[in-house]
Amino acid sequence: MTTGVATGPETATAVRRRLRWAGVLANGWGGVDSFLFIGVLLPASSAGRVDATKVVLINAVAGAVYLAATLWLGTFWSGRLLDRALAWLDRGEEATETDRDRVLRYPLVAAKVSLVLWGCAAITFGTLNAFLVPAGRAAVVFVTVILAGMTTAAVAYLLVERIMRPVTALALATGAPTRPAVLGVSARLMVAWTLATGVPVLGIGAVAVVQMANGGQHSVRAAAASAFLAVLALCVGLLAIVLAARSVADPLASVRRAVSRVESGDYDARVDVDDGSEVGLLQSGFNRMAAGLAERERVRDLFGRHVGEEVARAALDGDARLGGEEREVAALFVDLVGSTSLAARRPPTEVVELLNRFFRAIVETVEAHGGFVNKFEGDAALCVFGAPVNRENPARDALAAARRLRSRLQSELPGCDVGIGVSAGTAVAGNVGAERRFEYTVIGDPVNEASRLCDLAKQRPERLLASEAAVRLAGIPEAGLWEMGEPVVLRGRDEATRLATARAGEATEAGAAR
Repeated sequence: MTTGVATGPETATAVRRRLRWAGVLANGWGGVDSFLFIGVLLPASSAGRVDATKVVLINAVAGAVYLAATLWLGTFWSGRLLDRALAWLDRGEEATETDRDRVLRYPLVAAKVSLVLWGCAAITFGTLNAFLVPAGRAAVVFVTVILAGMTTAAVAYLLVERIMRPVTALALATGAPTRPAVLGVSARLMVAWTLATGVPVLGIGAVAVVQMANGGQHSVRAAAASAFLAVLALCVGLLAIVLAARSVADPLASVRRAVSRVESGDYDARVDVDDGSEVGLLQSGFNRMAAGLAERERVRDLFGRHVGEEVARAALDGDARLGGEEREVAALFVDLVGSTSLAARRPPTEVVELLNRFFRAIVETVEAHGGFVNKFEGDAALCVFGAPVNRENPARDALAAARRLRSRLQSELPGCDVGIGVSAGTAVAGNVGAERRFEYTVIGDPVNEASRLCDLAKQRPERLLASEAAVRLAGIPEAGLWEMGEPVVLRGRDEATRLATARAGEATEAGAAR
């Protein structure tokens, strides 16, 4: 762990401490605010009917007891839920999908806990004051506490969501959620409207109702005007916030749907740029990103077709630089017999069609056995097993592919004859060329030996030859399908190579079964 970077348990401890203080401050502030409102409203509206001092005192004592009890209960309740959400962080592990869901949902869970306790407070104090003041005033107390609870829950959500951001970032580092788990843009704007407009205006309306019930003619008119303005502010404010929310949420929803299409492989996904603000910049940026990804995918696909999927993937995942490394590989060389006379007897279009069928069979067979076609050389092909992707037994894969390829070419191209040579051993695999233009290839004795075996196979009736080293490295059961022959000094080599041929019937039936 780098010095100065908090560990998972340290982050969890810090977040817990901040959340405890945030819960106490939010709910404590809501309780004090509610008492002050009730303490001013009830005595003023019930003057001459009840003992105002008694009403305030009873509410103060009851409020202090209830606040202390619910602060402890709320802290304990939300703390247990928080422990479940942070359990993975306490253990120093990565977050699972369930852990991410709990972390993302915790701000909403904390707000619900607060709202439940405030709902109980509204029922408790509404009932209590029904015995102290007229029923209308008790209803005002109930509404007041409900409004205070909504405000406090909204503040709690915003505070918890902000305090939880370090934990949220750690949870989302292992993967994005599959579906929304928190309040969206519309809901957050509604929360802001509730705090800034809804609760205060409803409070004004409550005061106006009380004034109309107890005041004179002028007081009634003033209160009626206040109530009308309060209703107007509520309606217009709600309409405005809904429109503003939709103006942001709708474009974001279209971007989210387009992102899902890109994630599923549809790089042609685009969104309409219909906003001139930052939202429009986001839409435009997404379209440029999607176009870039589509172009990158086309280049990757074309690159893979030229050099092979495995080579392309290795190049994209690593550094594209000159150089190579020693690898245990197997080389398979295949070449058409009599290609010159074949080209002389047939039209060029038929020759090209024949070569395409020939090479398609090679590519499909070699890739099915875990190898890749390194290069096409006229009417021949060099196939490599064990590079750039490691294979458990490259020699076994190459020999099995050679038997299957021989069988397939005999059945699919009966008019053509081929020679196949297989060798295995240590070679150097890497990028060869210049800094501005190079290719991935394999260089070494196995490649040279496979090429010479292929040349010799074209002159022998078996048409399929392998080196003793390749058969020995393949192991059981593949080695049992080959028969050792005489040693031969191949062209351009000093030491003899002992030949191996597929046993009778193994180049067809066994090869096809493989």
